[in-house]
Amino acid sequence: MISYARNDADSTTSPSPRAEDHIAPAPRVSVQAFCETMETATAVQAAGEDRRLAKAHLKIQMGGMTAAVEAYRSAPTPNVIILETEEHGDILAALDHLATVCDAGTRVIVIGRVNDVTLYRELVKRGVSDYLMAPAAPIDIVRSVCGLFSAPEAKAVGRIIAIAGAKGGVGASTIAHNVAWAIARDLALDSVVADLDLAFGTAGLDFNQDPPQGIADAVFSPDRIDTAFVDRLLSKCTDHLSLLAAPATLDRVYDFGTEAFDSTLDTLRATMPCIVLDIPHQWSGWTRRALIAADDILIVATPDLANLRNTKNLFDLLKVARPNDRPPLYCLNQVGVPKRPEINGGEFAKAIESQPVVSIPFDPHMFGSAANNGQMIAEIAPNHRATEMFLQIAQRLTGRGEAKKPRKSFLPPFIEKLRAR
Repeated sequence: MISYARNDADSTTSPSPRAEDHIAPAPRVSVQAFCETMETATAVQAAGEDRRLAKAHLKIQMGGMTAAVEAYRSAPTPNVIILETEEHGDILAALDHLATVCDAGTRVIVIGRVNDVTLYRELVKRGVSDYLMAPAAPIDIVRSVCGLFSAPEAKAVGRIIAIAGAKGGVGASTIAHNVAWAIARDLALDSVVADLDLAFGTAGLDFNQDPPQGIADAVFSPDRIDTAFVDRLLSKCTDHLSLLAAPATLDRVYDFGTEAFDSTLDTLRATMPCIVLDIPHQWSGWTRRALIAADDILIVATPDLANLRNTKNLFDLLKVARPNDRPPLYCLNQVGVPKRPEINGGEFAKAIESQPVVSIPFDPHMFGSAANNGQMIAEIAPNHRATEMFLQIAQRLTGRGEAKKPRKSFLPPFIEKLRAR
């Protein structure tokens, strides 16, 4: 019999697509779809190209339930079967027939055109995992498949935030570290900073940490990676913030394959609610993969022509590669350098077709002092404009408001004064 996966609603309609939804990526599973219309086949194909199904092996065939029954008479069934049907009365009979050739543990998603709660309940009784109303959008299919492997009682999968510079020297690492600090301190969200610039990373310096181990140990030992191993590599900065530092040495050459960081990031997802990636300014298979696979992205740029071109190129690439995600965000940094010609913020936004989250003013004394002292801006200047801007970025990237701090009562000091008298 087809295995039951979940029964989370008495409704035959799928929730409307929302780009801001946090959908946990699916593991390495096999998915086969049997469609009756080209419209659904196109939607399933588009879903298979979504970053959250990047590890899934998808195969699409036409013919609906009849083709599925014939296919599995002599072949093992995959982890997930997606079935489209245009019939009403024959759905239940066809599913009963499919159950006779279906392997135990296979999960089934049905796409149909009948909006009927009674039918949905009958499908659930037969072990159908989900029912989507046609026409199904790609994001609905992504949400349905990924939801099969996210147990309701399991801890929420961590959110990955990638921060990258449009050009070298724009201060992307500084902003990444300060934003992570704001997420951990002001939003009270357990976070980790992963410094992916193994040769020249500055996270250890910025947080005044010198851990003996870091992200290089994970990348060069893929067979050893598990939750306990990664936990040993983390360096604790505050109660809510940890660091996965880069060695920042040149005794090795850091040439990586496209999937070099996958296992490390997957493990971090399972243990940390928020992972901030400090991505170096380089273009390789793994940096591109890290950007596209992130849940949210921030591009850091300064107001000049090269940054404008690079930011536009990144936006165009990411919008095509991530059609079901919200667009990346960007901020302008080092705004107002004396005697330096700059592109006006309005012109920059017009070219990108998006407003910057914030425009951080040029303040070499404040940022230089923080860097040399191994501190965050919020530590040395809590009321500085940049501190508030880092909190704004953190809120936009995470979708969370500032954590409420306990209100201090005026009564204790007042009572102490009375006692003194």
